[in-house]
Amino acid sequence: MRFSLQVGMCDPDHYFPMAQAAEAVGYDGIVIPDSICYPQEASSKYPYNKDGSREFLESVPFLESLIAVAGMAAVTERIRFATFVYKLAVRQVAPVAKQVQSIQALSGNRFDFGIGISPWEEDFAVCDVLWEKRGKRFDEQIDILRGLESGEFFGYDGEMIQMPANKMCPVTGTPTPLMIGGHAEVALKRAARVGDGWMCAGADTEQVESYIRRINQLREEYGTADKPFRFYTTGQDAFTDEGIARLESIGVTDVVIGFRNVYEMEPDKTLDEKIAMLQWYASTFIKD
Repeated sequence: MRFSLQVGMCDPDHYFPMAQAAEAVGYDGIVIPDSICYPQEASSKYPYNKDGSREFLESVPFLESLIAVAGMAAVTERIRFATFVYKLAVRQVAPVAKQVQSIQALSGNRFDFGIGISPWEEDFAVCDVLWEKRGKRFDEQIDILRGLESGEFFGYDGEMIQMPANKMCPVTGTPTPLMIGGHAEVALKRAARVGDGWMCAGADTEQVESYIRRINQLREEYGTADKPFRFYTTGQDAFTDEGIARLESIGVTDVVIGFRNVYEMEPDKTLDEKIAMLQWYASTFIKD
């Protein structure tokens, strides 16, 4: 089992010391949530909590996640980073590809790109991107990410995106792991077909087990079952040895540890409190 600490939705001054503290006590990774803005009016429902409300996110501080990764990578040496998950479908993919390759070059390939679509139509409106055919757009963006990291000339003529041939420099030559987020069947299929892993949020262990079983079935169907694959889930059951063993038994490879229930609008803790808690967890559950 690999253990990642969630850092985000907090005072920006907490990011660097938390990343350094997590690295010092043996966490494998840091994950960073992603959000662009909070709309004044919205009709979309949030799919990963019980009632679909989004009020818990109002006035919650979000650093731009790729900038946060770059900053924390600069003050650490070993620990990996992942977005959990980055709303790629509302962005322009070529500049994102440039940012990702720059992070990999500066960090020594310590970044795993967790990506998704965004469940909120308002994100698309704010970014002036079509809501319609968003899944198709996302699939084409994945193709382009892969093509541009080759370092060779690459162009694209898709249904949603057309891009003249170009090359990006620098690229590291190491493919960026793409972790696909989302609980819908189409997201599970996408993860099984083109992903290097799948990221799950807001599901209990029984649900996670059913998702993992389905993805593994799909990987057999797509012929990708022999490819290395990672399963991320949040760690509500990872606070006992028995719970960690249960997660491992159903196929979870990476568990995300957090010490604050944002869904319930729990207030943030002080930096000293958070560092003490991450150190306690590491000394109790992270084995050498």
